[in-house]
Amino acid sequence: MALSTTRRSVAPADRSATSKRINRNSKLFKTILSAIQEKKGEEIVSLDLRKIPEAVADFFFICDARSQPQVRAIADHIEVRVKEKCGELPYRSEGNQKLHWVLIDYVDVVVHVMLPENRTFYQLEEMWSDAVTVKHD
Repeated sequence: MALSTTRRSVAPADRSATSKRINRNSKLFKTILSAIQEKKGEEIVSLDLRKIPEAVADFFFICDARSQPQVRAIADHIEVRVKEKCGELPYRSEGNQKLHWVLIDYVDVVVHVMLPENRTFYQLEEMWSDAVTVKHD
């Protein structure tokens, strides 16, 4: 199952008018990272897409989950924590039926929670290889 990574009618250059650009110290960024870590997401990376003109967000988070129940647990926990701490709901969420790859879109940050075989197959890090990649423990 391929999930859409382009879904906005707002051009990247126009994003500043509709959303506040964030950084690694932003509350949203830190809350998402913490939520993934609390549910034991593995191989967590963030991709900084801010210098890529055609990027659909400022950051991607990508992490592995060992099983479909863990995919659900991580995705659900992210949504709960972000709502509690940041007061934000996702713009869109996909993949909650099959739980092989759940995408949670917060406009400025898009989170990908994936089973390892899907991550290997789709190679998002390679697709966005121009982005600065940071591994998180």
